[in-house]
Amino acid sequence: MGVIAVRDAARDRTQIAIWLLSCCALVLGIVIIGGLTRLTGSGLSMVEWKPIVGLLPPLDEAQWLATFELYRQSPEYRYVNIGMTVEGFKSIFWLEYIHRMIGRFIGIAFFVPFLYFWIRGKIEKGLLPKLVAMFVLGGMQGALGWYMVASGLAEDPHVSQYRLTAHLGLAIVIYVYMLWVALGLLWRSRSGDDTDGRPLLGWAVACTALAFCTVLSGGFVAGLKAGFAYNTFPLMGGQWIPDGIFALKPGWRNFFENFITAQFTHRILAISLLAGILALWRALGRRRLAPATRVATHAMLLLIVLQVALGISTLVLHVPLALASAHQAVAVLVLTSLVVVTHRLLHVQGRSLA
Repeated sequence: MGVIAVRDAARDRTQIAIWLLSCCALVLGIVIIGGLTRLTGSGLSMVEWKPIVGLLPPLDEAQWLATFELYRQSPEYRYVNIGMTVEGFKSIFWLEYIHRMIGRFIGIAFFVPFLYFWIRGKIEKGLLPKLVAMFVLGGMQGALGWYMVASGLAEDPHVSQYRLTAHLGLAIVIYVYMLWVALGLLWRSRSGDDTDGRPLLGWAVACTALAFCTVLSGGFVAGLKAGFAYNTFPLMGGQWIPDGIFALKPGWRNFFENFITAQFTHRILAISLLAGILALWRALGRRRLAPATRVATHAMLLLIVLQVALGISTLVLHVPLALASAHQAVAVLVLTSLVVVTHRLLHVQGRSLA
């Protein structure tokens, strides 16, 4: 009976881990869609927040006209899209609608299996608070999304870069938290193959933190539309350090409100992350590692090289939609690879702190 119980517990952990990884994939998808709504100017097309009853889009011409009339009262229509037709409005409405529906779907995709696992007694005592925390964070993310949109419905029809970055940052926190817990469930019992790499754990953690900061920096670049300026690399306006980088007072405002400084900072963080990952990859290459950890380190290097190439291409080509979207997606994948490497180094010898 004891052996059967152990097997059942292992099976339950695997099922929950697969569920959490599926939710991670959905979060990655909504991050990509969210970026597209920003790039296409679709994010302010829905001027009402109806989290429960707002499931159906306009179904006939009268409903479309009523919805369009609400949009015509918004600052974005009056100052940016004045003269837009109903057909033009539909083109920006659908992407934001899809974005919101995916958000609701993620909530259902998390909550329904959670109830199933909980009712069936498959959730271990220590895991339950973590799953509840994920659900609460998801609800906060929905509210934060509307708080972000509301900033663009004021007289100035531009979403606050602070709220945009907070919305992006919380999505990444939720993603990493679910990934971390899922990995802990999958790799609860491990051999000590990665013991030789444990001294590099601190460096892996530092690179992971730097990757997260770089993603947040990208949020400010997007919020300030800084990617449309200084479309050259490595110089900015023919200079290594461009003029106007500290034009705002007090100085700290430049990092969050000055598009020149935002782009410059993002460049520095990205190149620093490339250097940090290259050094980590080289150092881990000299260590005895488990095959899965070795694969993760190679993926980490390939992804950061791809990400830097995408970033430079996006910049010099004036932010084409496909490249900009790929750049955002690969940013999350770089962070994923770092989380995997860090988790592998931390949880060696069967120690689980997930």
